Amino acid sequence: MKLEPLLTLEIEVDPILTAGETPVGEVRLIPFASGSFEGPGLRGKLLPGGTDWQRVRADGALEIRAHYLLETEQGERIEVVSEGLRAASAAVLARLNRGEPVSADEYYFRTHIRLNTAAERLAHLNRMLVVSSGERMKSAVRLTFYAVP
Repeated sequence: MKLEPLLTLEIEVDPILTAGETPVGEVRLIPFASGSFEGPGLRGKLLPGGTDWQRVRADGALEIRAHYLLETEQGERIEVVSEGLRAASAAVLARLNRGEPVSADEYYFRTHIRLNTAAERLAHLNRMLVVSSGERMKSAVRLTFYAVP
């Protein structure tokens, strides 16, 4: 099975909001400020209101649950529901937490995604599974989506 590139999404994020340390780890909310995406036959922007709920586990790994809307240049909207994991060594996590540039191949950042749209042209998105590979930057996240054939 070969994954098919679907789109690349860049998300500018607002500062982290934390609910503090709970019995199951620190609970954090990352509001999405803005963003854009591009892929074969797809181009557009991230709509306001998206968020990433995270749980920081005792081992430093992040459990990710994001929910947001994309809008194509044609005005078609796509709901994105994403769950995944970001994990790294303690040294790499420290660099990421300081906002330093860290190559994406130095840590694990993957999600599984479901897409939902009312757009007839994009109806095939409703019937596919998508995975992503992510990269965390100082105030942004870059996700590359791949369709699972």
